[in-house]
Amino acid sequence: MSKIGVLALQGAVGEHMNQIKLLDHEAVEVKTGNDLCGIDGLILPGGESTAIGKLIERNDLLAPIQALAQQGIPMFGTCAGLILLAKKIKGSITPHLCLMDVEVERNSFGRQVDSFEVALAIPSIGYDITAVFIRAPHIVTIGEQVEILATYEERIVLARDGQFLGCSFHPELTDDVRILQYFIGMVNEFTNVPR
Repeated sequence: MSKIGVLALQGAVGEHMNQIKLLDHEAVEVKTGNDLCGIDGLILPGGESTAIGKLIERNDLLAPIQALAQQGIPMFGTCAGLILLAKKIKGSITPHLCLMDVEVERNSFGRQVDSFEVALAIPSIGYDITAVFIRAPHIVTIGEQVEILATYEERIVLARDGQFLGCSFHPELTDDVRILQYFIGMVNEFTNVPR
């Protein structure tokens, strides 16, 4: 059983916690640096990226999360979480954690009223996965080591950069746990590597 932390400062925290428990893993709310101790993976949920970024700094979590990344702990960002992970944000916005070798564009699928669901094919994970897009970003450019896992309308919406998984949409808002299972697989890869 893996111990998965969910950054619990703002956004869809409960939905991620429920899915982790559904897969019989331990879910931990992360609000302080102490909450990061002993976790095997970290999920950065959707919400409002600017607000979450400010709360990360206010709660002194920036350096501890970056230190976890240096240890190789897998991290999964959904929607705003992807923006938090990205090394670059298109425009003049300063990046937050600056970990995943991608550039993202915020709100690239429209405003809240333009939210929609679509069935996505993700060959390495599964087919007809329901993707819920809410003020979603997309990945504009990727580094050499980044693997594209899914696109929608020729935009990258799911990608992996080693220990980092970034997703434009909200898999936690559906009953489909296949993307979370994929992330748990990444966590298992890390925990099985001799350190």
